[in-house]
Amino acid sequence: MAEPASGNGDTRRSKRRKRSRRSNPDGTMTLIEHIYEFRRRLGYALLAIVVGGIFGFFWFETKLGPIPSLGDLMIGPYCQIPQQQRLAGIDGCRLLQTVPFESFMIRLQVGVAAGAVLLSPAWLYQIWAFIAPGLYSKERKYALTFVSFASVLFAAGAVLAYLLVPHALQLLTSFGQDQFVTALTADKYISFIMSLLVIFGVSFELPLLVVMLNRVGVVKYVQLKKWRRGIVFALFVFAAFATPGSDPFSMLGLAGALTVLFEVAIQLSRLHDRKKDRLRTDEGWDQLADDEAAPFDYTPSTVDDEPSTPTASGGRSTTDDIT
Repeated sequence: MAEPASGNGDTRRSKRRKRSRRSNPDGTMTLIEHIYEFRRRLGYALLAIVVGGIFGFFWFETKLGPIPSLGDLMIGPYCQIPQQQRLAGIDGCRLLQTVPFESFMIRLQVGVAAGAVLLSPAWLYQIWAFIAPGLYSKERKYALTFVSFASVLFAAGAVLAYLLVPHALQLLTSFGQDQFVTALTADKYISFIMSLLVIFGVSFELPLLVVMLNRVGVVKYVQLKKWRRGIVFALFVFAAFATPGSDPFSMLGLAGALTVLFEVAIQLSRLHDRKKDRLRTDEGWDQLADDEAAPFDYTPSTVDDEPSTPTASGGRSTTDDIT
């Protein structure tokens, strides 16, 4: 009975060595091993989201020291509406629950969303650990830079949206205040808040996309400079349609922030293109004739020059090896 246990232990150790960067630096695996690895990483990522959702569910009604509860953070903009505009007879500022279990479902929805954001490094790492072995070192550097800046920009957009929500609500609920009273239902209010946070966060990624397209040579600074006025106009149109309720505070806040970020992206593109032009001048590429070959090394490498990757049978890697 001891031999099967030893065999299972050896199998687990061999799989662990297969995933180790020290024992397998290039991440070489067969197709079936990639599928198993994807299943394992996906399971860990879902587990992190579930743990974050449980944490967010209890945080909804619990204060964490000086940090207010998640429910207080979500209802905070609604509480800033003047009291004379809210429905009288309600103690404090509370939302309306119109169907059974509505509060439970909203608490679960908000808790999962907050937990997924808080534990995003955990499940993002699982995604990164799966795709990183197939990337070159330069591609890994660009990917890490892109993800880092994307996370910061998304958080900045969500914070800006949260700061603008009270002004937007006060304006939207002030029309016809002599004939109407504000009594927001929980599902409509929470949907409004979360959609605004997501819209602002995703919109803040657009300037980063422009920088990445410039890095890979899709767009140039000369083109961006020529399109600047049209881009600014398109940003204001996009903000008018993207913001729920189309209130001027959210629209102007989103359009103004995107305009500043796009101007920063344009200037970064200008510096990048200037650096590339200086490199082309130093290398002498601009002085080459159209029918003259660039001074590159065109000697192809032979099969013997390529590093061999041993397989389990001791031979070279076959076509079912995916790096």
